[in-house]
Amino acid sequence: MSDDDLFSAADGPTSSGAALPPLAVRMRPRTVEEVAGQADVLRPGSPLRRLIEGRTGAAGPLSAIIWGPPGTGKTTLAHLVAAAADRDFVELSAVTAGVKDVRAVMEQAARSRSMYGRQTVLFLDEIHRFTKAQQDALLPGVENREVVLVAATTENPSFSVIAPLLSRSILVTLESLTREEVGGVIDGAVADERGLDGGYTLSQEAREHLVAIAGGDARRALTSLEAAAGVAESGQVPSAAGGEGAVDITLDHVEQAVARAAVRYDRTGDQHYDVASAFIKSMRGSDVDAALHYLARQLEAGEDPRFIARRVVISASEDVGLGDPTALQTAVAAMHAVAQIGMPEARIVLAQAVVHNTLAPKSNAAYTGINEAVADVRAGKVQAVPPHLRGSGYTQASDRAAGASGGAKVEGYVYAHDQPEAVAAQQYLPDDLDAELAERSYYRPSDRGFEARLQERWAWLRGRLRER
Repeated sequence: MSDDDLFSAADGPTSSGAALPPLAVRMRPRTVEEVAGQADVLRPGSPLRRLIEGRTGAAGPLSAIIWGPPGTGKTTLAHLVAAAADRDFVELSAVTAGVKDVRAVMEQAARSRSMYGRQTVLFLDEIHRFTKAQQDALLPGVENREVVLVAATTENPSFSVIAPLLSRSILVTLESLTREEVGGVIDGAVADERGLDGGYTLSQEAREHLVAIAGGDARRALTSLEAAAGVAESGQVPSAAGGEGAVDITLDHVEQAVARAAVRYDRTGDQHYDVASAFIKSMRGSDVDAALHYLARQLEAGEDPRFIARRVVISASEDVGLGDPTALQTAVAAMHAVAQIGMPEARIVLAQAVVHNTLAPKSNAAYTGINEAVADVRAGKVQAVPPHLRGSGYTQASDRAAGASGGAKVEGYVYAHDQPEAVAAQQYLPDDLDAELAERSYYRPSDRGFEARLQERWAWLRGRLRER
């Protein structure tokens, strides 16, 4: 159930006994000036501002993909794009719409443009839920600019929107509202005739709690406020501070309302990435309480425990590495265990792996080492393999004169196990990198945990291998 229909009936104030639209819908901004936050993307002259104002180039208006957390104004901005330039407006949800629906909109838009000269704005909510084939159906209309597509998504468009559609659209990134901006939205809803119209007073403690639980989401703040108003109204306690007939909304009312209307994060939306990111960074930062907090948030939101387990495995190598090699063993065992036992017991297994990762000594030496090696390969440092290391078990290998380079005779391959300490002092790297890495190394062990014990052997091996 969405925020918009959670309190569409009895919980909110009514007029003449008839149910009103949800408070968040009634308070939707009607002009750019009423939009809370997003000052950067709405600054005069910005692509989105020009699109809203109908000021476009000779080729016509661009389409827009609006990426941002819930409750930051994506739907509002789509309505403004349509209204400000007097365009037709069609709204589809990727949850319920299919290719047939999209094509029908495109056909109607083409008729409106050819017969009446009117542009059509297609607002497509949750475009990340569209398959590639469904997104492909949008391309002709966007390419010909028969429609102005305004697509909203809570997921990174780079991963969820096809490249041809991205290249034909402007990308607008919205930010969560600040506490001050959320507070302003709440204050406006209490006083505005479209909102509570002065019929309620909000205590400072209640207001602060609404701001805190909103998490930068204006719709969540208004939904919680509306629920709290319903709780307060059911008590019918006249306000001492407000006007005649006004009702106080207290902290207790808000807490009761939020308990009824608690909104967990959308595991397919922006918080899927935000909470997962905070989870990984908390393990990396060795804050075990924070790591367990974000683990709990993911599990309570219905996140797939296998997704969490994979993140823990990655962290065990990327952030712990050889600081504690057993962390990877624990993480891999947890991943397999989670797949076998499922929830709710999987939470215990995950917690064990998370605590191990978080408390372990950290080293990203292996991670940075492979990244630097890949960077060198991509930069073209890929000279021929030294002759004495080449394979000999394939056709024509003997014709390649293994053991010779440029006509000069060189030593053949030395079998490491025949040497003292099973270390053969011979060249392994291609010529260019052999000289370069004499002064630097991809792998540089840290002085933490188990890896500190590797430092002495690492230094000895580097010296021994170059005794040639």
